[in-house]
Amino acid sequence: MSASIARATVRAVSRRKILPTRAALTLTPSAVNKVKQLLQNKPEYIGLKVGVRTRGCNGLTYTLDYTKEKDKSDEEVLQDGVRVFIEKKAQLTLLGTEMDFVETKLSSEFVFNNPNIKGTCGCGESFNI
Repeated sequence: MSASIARATVRAVSRRKILPTRAALTLTPSAVNKVKQLLQNKPEYIGLKVGVRTRGCNGLTYTLDYTKEKDKSDEEVLQDGVRVFIEKKAQLTLLGTEMDFVETKLSSEFVFNNPNIKGTCGCGESFNI
């Protein structure tokens, strides 16, 4: 597995209707553009892989890595020409989630707007379901 390519923040979303989608994860136009930009000069990679690992004060955190192949248990999300693969362990935690890319003067990061999250830590890096 390669090194992480970007930092990710988690936000619990309340009072949001979960609209039925065909994909487990939807990407905003900003996220699609950033993924395209990240993969532009890396022809050996076919997309990004989203996973979860135990970390932080609240339990879980998302990981983002480049991937060269789709594992047989990965869920594939294809949107606007971008491929994002979801590891099996992360699939249930991501249902109904929107992946965004936010850039401010101090940071640039992928943000997962997840309606399934019950709580997050103060810094927004870890969550529990």
